[in-house]
Amino acid sequence: MDQQQINWGKTSQGEEITKFTLRNDHGLEVSVMNYGATVTSIKTPDKHGVVDEIVLGFDTAEAYLSEEYISHCPYFGAAIGRYANRINKGLFTVDGQPWKLATNNLGNALHGGIKGFDKQLWKGKLISKSDATGVEFYYRSPHGEEGYPGNLDVKITYLLYRANKLEISYEAYTDRPTILNLTNHTYFNLTSCKQDVLDHFLTIYSHRMIETSMLIPTGNIVDISDSVFDFSKGKVIGEGISGLPIGYDCGYCIPQGAFRLNMAAKLEEFSSGRKVHVFTTEPSLHLYSGFHIPAIAGHQAVQYDRFSGIALETQHYPDSPNHPHFPSTVLLPGQTFRSQTVYLFGCSNN
Repeated sequence: MDQQQINWGKTSQGEEITKFTLRNDHGLEVSVMNYGATVTSIKTPDKHGVVDEIVLGFDTAEAYLSEEYISHCPYFGAAIGRYANRINKGLFTVDGQPWKLATNNLGNALHGGIKGFDKQLWKGKLISKSDATGVEFYYRSPHGEEGYPGNLDVKITYLLYRANKLEISYEAYTDRPTILNLTNHTYFNLTSCKQDVLDHFLTIYSHRMIETSMLIPTGNIVDISDSVFDFSKGKVIGEGISGLPIGYDCGYCIPQGAFRLNMAAKLEEFSSGRKVHVFTTEPSLHLYSGFHIPAIAGHQAVQYDRFSGIALETQHYPDSPNHPHFPSTVLLPGQTFRSQTVYLFGCSNN
């Protein structure tokens, strides 16, 4: 196991950006930076033992700060908060008090607003365990930031284990009633971007989906068995996608236990042999097939574009504060928010 940190650049305000790199003994390497608590790189071996990049991102900090990237805002690898996904019109009520959020997506609040957690500088430090190496990130979101109530203290921990798993743990506290929905927005491409993701084979362990209209939940949970949205038996992502105007951008309901990790999805790519299992304590997995990924140069100057990556975002339901029958996203003083997602990486030699 190995870990390293380097100065990787500066923000427009002159603040230091630090990149942390974690490695295990099986060729798995994960890099994260304190700007946005962002996963910048994950490298894994293919079935021939060739280690290469499997997520979308950039080789310099400056690229994440560029106007070209920010204007399209695809959130490559970023920590998302305070509220992942959408809140209708940026309006909600908590503890009997209405709140109005910054809106940034067709009049709705998306992924924390104009300057969400993905654009904040976090405090980071390397940590070690007997079987893992990792990074802890800390951020205090002040009361009123992007319109959210309460001072919120957040910790995100990335741990890379010998057993080829990356564990992301979230913990948060507030001093007044607020709402919270955290995720990570990594896009995977198991071919190392030699192809798009439409030939990847995806399994999602769910028959139920959050019904939406214009990407805002209607409040209904629908059975999608045997429809184009049904990945429960596994299928190629591109199968039937031509009939969807913007591809997949939808939330699946994941069966829950009492704060335990549940298997949510498996992503496979047969030419490389690579695969990723996704486990989470969250009640939903949001599938985004990357329709709006901009034409932009990423790792090693590879040209990204539509469907270059797929995001498997573990989270609570979108717009939950406005649907009381959805799992609650309210966090109260004295409570501790906890969430965990695990990516288990593997490879088939077939």
